[in-house]
Amino acid sequence: MDTLVSTQWLAAHLDEPDLVILDATRHLPDVERDPRGDFIAAHIPGARFLDLPSLHDPEAPVANTLPTRAQFSSRASALGITPTSRIVLYDDSAIASAARAWFIFRLFGLTDVAVLDGGWAKWQAEGRASESGAVEPSHSDFTAFQPAARIRTKSDMLTNIETRAEQVVDARDAARFLGTSADTVHGLEGGHIPGARNLFFRDLFAPDGTYKSPDELRSAFREAGMELDRPITASCGSGMTASVLLFALHLAGVEDAALYDGSWSEWGADPATPKETGAPRAA
Repeated sequence: MDTLVSTQWLAAHLDEPDLVILDATRHLPDVERDPRGDFIAAHIPGARFLDLPSLHDPEAPVANTLPTRAQFSSRASALGITPTSRIVLYDDSAIASAARAWFIFRLFGLTDVAVLDGGWAKWQAEGRASESGAVEPSHSDFTAFQPAARIRTKSDMLTNIETRAEQVVDARDAARFLGTSADTVHGLEGGHIPGARNLFFRDLFAPDGTYKSPDELRSAFREAGMELDRPITASCGSGMTASVLLFALHLAGVEDAALYDGSWSEWGADPATPKETGAPRAA
């Protein structure tokens, strides 16, 4: 199974017993929609509800950080996932939240994981079949792997300002990155981590909501100032749309990029961290 699957492919494989389809919708805090309620109203036939909004570590000092190994194991077991499951993730979100789920699943050792290109919006637009009602999957016994070393902390990012060992790319819109507007999503001033470059995550999509081609994605990162043969760490507001950059990098052939999960929610809230506004300075 490819990492990015089309609606046509999924429609042709819906009934395969090892295929697990998950609704991974999550919205920004100011969006007044209930992902669970929307799932119950209509979803892809056979899909299960991931409940991505609750899949985070409530004990972490920063909101919306990645789940623990134990949390992920429990959620995957409740969803009936096994190590041999083939998983297709989709969303109905303006922030392409299936990419966040993809990163989490890969982080904890599941490799046969795909994103539905165009998501629920494309599935609906094509008039494909849907179901309604809550879904109660059969329970499995799943144990996640120890997370791979693809996460960066605030301490790592502070060190990187000195060493510049890793390039940093920020997925937020230009106004928040440049500091010409406040980051109202997270209640913080605008700006960015010193040395970061900006690539708005929505620029990675074609007009119909599907991902651009690998060549177009590579060009987008290069135009943002990224050298694809050097280490890259992605950041955003809270780790969500940075995951879109990571998925796009994967499609572009870059497999080892990392996530600063605290992102601007952590960095911008700490008065001691250095911050820049305006266009990125030369390295």
